[in-house]
Amino acid sequence: MPKATKRDRQRQNKEARRAALQEAEKRRKRNRTIRNLVLLLIPLVVIFVILQLTNSDDDSKDTKSASNVACGAKAPSGKPTSTTLAAAPPMTIDSAKQYTAVMKTSCGDVTIALDAAAAPQTVNSFVTLARSGFYDNTQFHRIVPDFVDQGGDPTGIGSGGPGYELPDEPPADGYKAGSVAMANAGAGTTGSQFFLVVSDTGAQNLGTTPPYKYSSLGTMDAAGLKVAKKINSFGGADEQPTKKVYVLGVDITESDSTTTTTTAAP
Repeated sequence: MPKATKRDRQRQNKEARRAALQEAEKRRKRNRTIRNLVLLLIPLVVIFVILQLTNSDDDSKDTKSASNVACGAKAPSGKPTSTTLAAAPPMTIDSAKQYTAVMKTSCGDVTIALDAAAAPQTVNSFVTLARSGFYDNTQFHRIVPDFVDQGGDPTGIGSGGPGYELPDEPPADGYKAGSVAMANAGAGTTGSQFFLVVSDTGAQNLGTTPPYKYSSLGTMDAAGLKVAKKINSFGGADEQPTKKVYVLGVDITESDSTTTTTTAAP
């Protein structure tokens, strides 16, 4: 073999080896880059999956929560207050004024003309509690069909109260559909729990002759009674609500002049 041909072949072989080495180095760099990208993406994928699962759980909880709340509403995000008082609040209302409560429920607003003249201590207590947020996010824990919707207990089980008790201030002429009265556990035990009377039949169940047992709070207007009846439709045979109905808050207004409040026919 001529020397020139041999040198040329050696040169070609050397160039081929160098090219192979360069290609191998490129592959190593490319594989290293891919490996680094994969290592970077793995935690991102894990975080993404966790977020998706969390959102799915939250959506499931929201859907479940919404399905258990009456009137297509959602459960409030806040919790009822656990604050109680050692004694009844001092008298801060003027019994000569007209006080109105707008009870915002998950089924609509219930407007109540409070009877400060007939039940000053009862109304003063209710107004004080309402303005402090005591009733916010509480539930109607007892709903009896064709009778009453009972709420005002922050514990939600029927045994809670504000920490004090009031003397009785029953109405002079009894109860009717649209009346709002205070629940109690006997004479002189009025606290924060109230009930909305939804029918004349329900009113008769509270008593038809004096002495009446339950302190008067006020009277719902016609639209409020309609909402109270809607709430009453979620009452079960065991007096337990079939769905949750919330009091989201209670707004109190006062005026110097009195207004006439009417109720819808039962």
